[in-house]
Amino acid sequence: NAKPFVTHHNALDVDRYLRIAPELYLKRLIVGGMEAVFEINRNFRNEGIDATHNPEFTSIEFYWAYKTYIELMEVTEELFDYLFDNLGLERTLPYGDMEINFATPFAKVPWVDAIVNIGGVPREVAQDRDAGLAYLKERNLKTDENWTLGYVQAELFDEFVEGKLINPTFITDYPVDISPLARRNDENPEVTERFELFMAGKEIANGFSELNDPLDQYGRFKGQVDAKEATGDDEAMHMDTDFVRALSYGMTPTAGEGIGIDRLVMMLTNQHTIRDVLLFPAMRPEAVQEMPKVSATDVCKKCGHDVMEELKPAKKGKGYFCLDVAACKARASERT
Repeated sequence: NAKPFVTHHNALDVDRYLRIAPELYLKRLIVGGMEAVFEINRNFRNEGIDATHNPEFTSIEFYWAYKTYIELMEVTEELFDYLFDNLGLERTLPYGDMEINFATPFAKVPWVDAIVNIGGVPREVAQDRDAGLAYLKERNLKTDENWTLGYVQAELFDEFVEGKLINPTFITDYPVDISPLARRNDENPEVTERFELFMAGKEIANGFSELNDPLDQYGRFKGQVDAKEATGDDEAMHMDTDFVRALSYGMTPTAGEGIGIDRLVMMLTNQHTIRDVLLFPAMRPEAVQEMPKVSATDVCKKCGHDVMEELKPAKKGKGYFCLDVAACKARASERT
């Protein structure tokens, strides 16, 4: 989820949104009969700028019919093996004062187990909404009384787990309420068939078995709309009736994944801010300096020139003369 940039299309008189991801469009291609699609793409998110976030960034997304999130994790490991073999990189690379071991297979840890075993949060706290909120409040961390258990767990994960994931690690089994496009797990319908890949304390990839039930998808979108209204969450998804309609025509069982290319390049090149791997990163505008105001008397006594930076005070008495004597003479002769 992310907040989009909003603009207005004058000819059609409708609001338009720069895409935060190509996901829904690529999945419509799967609905249309394509069995495997990918796109290396530019995405735009109207969010903060920091070491790992830039409003415009590059990723690769791919969707594969008749595959599951388990198979996508295997494909991701194969992709890393291919990159390291063809780039001639050692499997252990420095990243600041850390070392990242990229040897496959990567570790796989379920969501709640990560919060408990890596984050050190008691299991009874991690699995109970009210206990989780109290745990966060005791530590003066961000809370919201409208949060569901999934959102409470997400805050616990962000605070106590993410920064500790140094070597590549798949976190799996995300809650339904924070995974609006992912398929429910058949054995435990409260969680989804979703994973995220972390390394050096940063998320690199997000993938899941796709939700292809139009009624369930409509309900998930409705939940996101309700969350937006209840909490003012700008990152909650809007109701996409076109996508729900596409699902109603039928989408084969599919799995999809997105990998952040810029962040991956950061890992491989030991760079610690995303702007160091972008040619044109978003930067804060420089403060505009006001030019000194020139009064009626702040002009050259010889030629009347009035650009303050090109004048110098007279040695005796009041007044100014030009720094460029030759230009001053030329202007003075023009006046006569």
